[in-house]
Amino acid sequence: MVKVRIPTPLRPMTGGKSEVETQASDIQAMIESLNGQFPGLKSRICDDAGEIRRFVNIYLNEEDIRFMKGKDTPLKDGDQISIVPGIAGGSHGNRGSLFERRSAETSRLRNGAGAGGCHGKRPRLGAAGAGG
Repeated sequence: MVKVRIPTPLRPMTGGKSEVETQASDIQAMIESLNGQFPGLKSRICDDAGEIRRFVNIYLNEEDIRFMKGKDTPLKDGDQISIVPGIAGGSHGNRGSLFERRSAETSRLRNGAGAGGCHGKRPRLGAAGAGG
């Protein structure tokens, strides 16, 4: 059995449980098993193509599965899995589930706009900007 930590937004689907157990040989089988126990859970974790949603992170024993074998990452008894939704700031009305939305402000900051006029330039250090 593996233990799966359930994030707060998904707990209504698990009857309020913050942690559940399942039997699975890999991450994909774990998602399918959870969906069998808690119908609809897979659609909150995976997109229509069955891929893990871009803003959902899954950790196996505190290691990001994206740096392992993704959905094919093998599991063994005693493993601990954490499902962690990406967090976006701001509230712009109903733009879909927590796993699907990303704030415009966060996007702008990541793309370098709105960064105090720096536009990607490194700030000058020192009172007069002289090196040394």
